Amino acid sequence: MRIDKLLANVGFGSRKDVKKLLKTGVVKADGEVIKDPKIHVNPDEQHVTVNGETIDYKEFIYLLMNKPAGYLSATEDDVQKTVIDLLEMEDAVYQPFPVGRLDKDTEGLLLLTNDGQLSHQLLSPKKHVPKTYFATILGEVTEEDITAFKKGVTLDDGYVTKPAKLEILTSGSQSTIHITITEGKYHQVKRMFEAVGKKVTYLKRIAMGPIILDEEELKVGEYRELTEDEVEELRQAQPINL
Repeated sequence: MRIDKLLANVGFGSRKDVKKLLKTGVVKADGEVIKDPKIHVNPDEQHVTVNGETIDYKEFIYLLMNKPAGYLSATEDDVQKTVIDLLEMEDAVYQPFPVGRLDKDTEGLLLLTNDGQLSHQLLSPKKHVPKTYFATILGEVTEEDITAFKKGVTLDDGYVTKPAKLEILTSGSQSTIHITITEGKYHQVKRMFEAVGKKVTYLKRIAMGPIILDEEELKVGEYRELTEDEVEELRQAQPINL
């Protein structure tokens, strides 16, 4: 990789900014000063420093966020706050993007990465990667709803959903539930409950594939990097039938 691209990728500004930095002689690879922006380096094998500080480069970044309400699952917006606004600059420079989306008013597990191949794999309809949500429902959720969701319900646009697993946690005029789906239509969970005459008043994603949100570890608005084992588990996630 060219040294100017490496430094630009880890947050040292534009290629123009990096060229100015290189001219000052503060960039070294294995102790040798580098001033030519076209010089190639291997950050996995060479020790690259700027002003004596080691450059820790990685091609891909994988983040797990406990998304708060009020943020768009997008990389940028001219008016509203996005989940990228919650990232530290050292992570934002890798230009991660949300894997799928959570509605603005929905909380919970959101994966962000710059690995397009893994993102496509997780979102592919062929993979049927399960997503589990906790929700508060206005109205009594019944066994009939469990049966309806298992068969698939017809949404307002005529689309019949794939089977979903519905678990009642508490039931009454206001119910709490877990629901697991394997697709991601627009506002799907909310529309599924509307199809059976009920309304979602609170929604939080708690799992995606093998990754489970630990709210004691990650408070709302916090995030962390996935471990190598977790990334590999995502790569190996198998289709399921509900």
